[in-house]
Amino acid sequence: MGGLIPLGDASRRPVRIPVVTILIILANVFVFVRELMGGEAFVTQWSAIPAQIFSGHSWITILTAMFMHASWSHIIGNMIFLWAFGPEIEDAMGRGRYLVFYLVGGIVAMLAQVAASPHSNIPNLGASGAIAAVMGAFLVTYPRDRIRSILLIFVFVKITFIPAALLIGFWFLTQLFNAGQVAQAQTGGVAYLAHVGGFLFGAVTARLFESANRRSAMSAP
Repeated sequence: MGGLIPLGDASRRPVRIPVVTILIILANVFVFVRELMGGEAFVTQWSAIPAQIFSGHSWITILTAMFMHASWSHIIGNMIFLWAFGPEIEDAMGRGRYLVFYLVGGIVAMLAQVAASPHSNIPNLGASGAIAAVMGAFLVTYPRDRIRSILLIFVFVKITFIPAALLIGFWFLTQLFNAGQVAQAQTGGVAYLAHVGGFLFGAVTARLFESANRRSAMSAP
């Protein structure tokens, strides 16, 4: 058994405190606490069910579902990834643009999952799609940065530094592979197609959301 846990960008630090990233994490934690209190009824009401959305109902859940999680491991894993890649992208885009980017990325990711299984009655929830958009943006913006990560191999634990292009690129390839497996089996499970949709949105639109100051700095001789 093994794994890789990204901790953050070792090549640079954000110029400003990542206020929006922190607030997004707090919002996810708050909603998860509400889930624990509200139980299955709360999850059913606010998670995205493709069949309902495809029929023109419960569209608000496209937004609310991206702040919900299925378990402690689900939310902890997602928030670790968001904290590893979010602060630098917030810095590159500016707080307002970053917030819009994150929300739109999550919506696009959820719509990709709905389009892939429009008649499914399985609830979809989680911030993974929006975080995938952030990762796609990071790959385009800082591909050569090194990501400080924890490498786990059985009982062996080591802090290592992995190029962003390698780490995120490998992650994306696994999402593509797993999405194909799920599509062939026609079963539910992890929303891999939401990950793919969010990632592609982030990679394609990252430059459009960058702040004017960063664009000016990059174009200067």
